[in-house]
Amino acid sequence: MFQPRIPANPLPTGLVTPLAQPTVTADITPHHTDHAAACNHHHAPALAPVPAPSSAVRLTPAGLAVVVAGGAGAVLVVGTVLVSMLLAVAISAASVAVCAVVLRSLLNGRNRRH
Repeated sequence: MFQPRIPANPLPTGLVTPLAQPTVTADITPHHTDHAAACNHHHAPALAPVPAPSSAVRLTPAGLAVVVAGGAGAVLVVGTVLVSMLLAVAISAASVAVCAVVLRSLLNGRNRRH
């Protein structure tokens, strides 16, 4: 009941290969203690609790300074890239506008001469 049966895996060749079955390595029979418990039942001895590893990140002052400097550097680099892209777009838009004005004046001057 506690170990579910996994169905066999049929292969395209028609051969049926069962999956590997897990082997039970732990002894599941209860261990009796030498002294009787207060409730007169035989219980397995209690396992000692295992402390969970701490997931908190601890930074020293030097490590914190490195993290702050790295973050500031990343912000400066990203800011520089974004500003340069904005400048490139602005220069391209200005040059397209100048070309449009020149073409319009050329076309208007040509139409006036005829």
